[in-house]
Amino acid sequence: MTALELLAPAKNKECALAAIDSGADAVYIGAPHFGARAAAGNSIDDIKSVVDYAHLFGAKVYVTVNTIVYDDELRQTEQLIRQLYDIHVDAILVQDMAILDMQLPPIAMHASTQTDNRSVEKVRWLANQGFRRVVLARELSLKEITAIHRAVPQVQLEVFVHGALCVSYSGQCYASQYCFHRSANRGECAQVCRLPFNLVDANGTLLVEHQHLLSLKDLCQIHNLERLALAGAVSFKIEGRLKDVDYVRNITAAYSQELDKVVGRHPSQFSRQAHGSCRYDFTPNVEKTFNRGYTTYFLDGRQRDIASLHTPKAIGEYVGRVKEIRGASFNVAGTSAFANGDGLCFFSDGQLYGFRVNRAEGNRLFPFKMPRQLRPGMRLYRNSDEAFTKILTNSETRRKISVDFAIAAPADALALTASSCGVSASVTVAMPHQEARSPQQENIIRILSKTGNTPFVFDRFDLPDDFSLFIPAATLTQLRRNVLEKLEGELREQNEEELREQNKEELREQNEEELREKNEVSSPPRYEYDYEYNSSNALSRSFYAQRGMTVGNAFEVEEPATKRVMQCRHCIRYTLGMCKKEDKSAARWKEPLYLVTDDANQTRFRLVFDCKNCKMDLYAE
Repeated sequence: MTALELLAPAKNKECALAAIDSGADAVYIGAPHFGARAAAGNSIDDIKSVVDYAHLFGAKVYVTVNTIVYDDELRQTEQLIRQLYDIHVDAILVQDMAILDMQLPPIAMHASTQTDNRSVEKVRWLANQGFRRVVLARELSLKEITAIHRAVPQVQLEVFVHGALCVSYSGQCYASQYCFHRSANRGECAQVCRLPFNLVDANGTLLVEHQHLLSLKDLCQIHNLERLALAGAVSFKIEGRLKDVDYVRNITAAYSQELDKVVGRHPSQFSRQAHGSCRYDFTPNVEKTFNRGYTTYFLDGRQRDIASLHTPKAIGEYVGRVKEIRGASFNVAGTSAFANGDGLCFFSDGQLYGFRVNRAEGNRLFPFKMPRQLRPGMRLYRNSDEAFTKILTNSETRRKISVDFAIAAPADALALTASSCGVSASVTVAMPHQEARSPQQENIIRILSKTGNTPFVFDRFDLPDDFSLFIPAATLTQLRRNVLEKLEGELREQNEEELREQNKEELREQNEEELREKNEVSSPPRYEYDYEYNSSNALSRSFYAQRGMTVGNAFEVEEPATKRVMQCRHCIRYTLGMCKKEDKSAARWKEPLYLVTDDANQTRFRLVFDCKNCKMDLYAE
């Protein structure tokens, strides 16, 4: 049976615990250094707290160590990974191949999406380096994911299912480094792709003005989890290590419920990785959380409407049309309910405008300041739902594990046993036997059901038919506390042992002779430019040299003469309806085309279209 994993992001400890409580089977969190989100680092102590909580439920904790590393950071990186091993994290995500040649303890490693995993050849090569899990490129179709699984079935495939999309293949974007000296491969991306651009041709003719031509909508595969699982994916990853706890709660809960449905339809084929269940006190809704509009991207092939051309900001859910404007207020045609403080937005002449609702009286809204661009008939979107946010903020949803109790009465003593997930714990207290004057079962169940802030929830109680002893409430309460504390420790110990066995299967092979033999028949796919191997230290270059390859310095170390700063599956010509493969007479402009930032810098990028492979590259001019 295949265990499916919902993998949630954690900016910090609070987000990590909320993710587990909301249904995540695993979380990924940034270490103090070397994570691909530099602004989302966490202390070793905080990560240990997350590990302790997650392992109680059999959930896993992965730590991102997925930046490229400079020579003077190699020792620090090795020390960090040793610390992570000591606190029992389940795996680390890596990009820099230098890590594979460090002298490390046996810690599982996952190939980050930053290693640019878009082909059978690349995944097979990573498998030959000992990786047992690979995070696939977001751009892949269902057909391509299926082909990779069939070709390299021994590798676990992790796929992104929700969140922001990078327009460039991950690990192959140097635009931020080029423009602002902030490296995406160092976790410092300045999001050049979210800027407005002008599109001009070789003659300087303005073709498109002030559009966010590289800004994509957000990914949402919530209705495709079953197809992805059947294609061979085992881990379903939510993007968002910079997102706040409300986002994590809502999106994790929504996907967890959908994944439960998938398992329910295939009970003999799939299960969930973690134990316990979540009893939600809110109704998850992906439309009510930050989004730029949603897309399934390339899952079913190329789609024209994947870009968010007019704005890189959150749009949210459609709530109706402006019906009538009267003075400082207007009413909305539709069925949505509104609250004071809601954030609404609308488009006018291709630009996004937003405002706050000062007062809501049914469907009549009074903004803090009436937008002068607002007109009757315009579509309204809500990108900040005040009522829903309050529900999430005040949520007391917790993950709980069912527990069964049983009572026995040896001579002059009372024993309470608690059982959960195949683990049992017992405690015994001296107690003279005294016959009860009335039936005790109802009172016993009432006391045992008060599991409070423990990770357990009362499920079943076993009492011998001839049991007739009186049990003081204080005695039974103390027994319940003691046995649950003991059960929690033993359950965590068992889960950690099971997780250790699972993680052993993901350990990188240490037999260098065997790896060498595999590498004789498997080389990494060749890049056109040496810097695209992202080799930023001597140990990384040595790693490739041992495999018969000579690679140059990373872009961040030595800026190259030729600067391909993005490789994209997204195609601007296709999006604008000017695909030459669809219509050879479509192009009415002189190439090459250029993207020019719509600001004082006027930074230019030359577009190169590889129509045979349906790919678009950007070169810095």
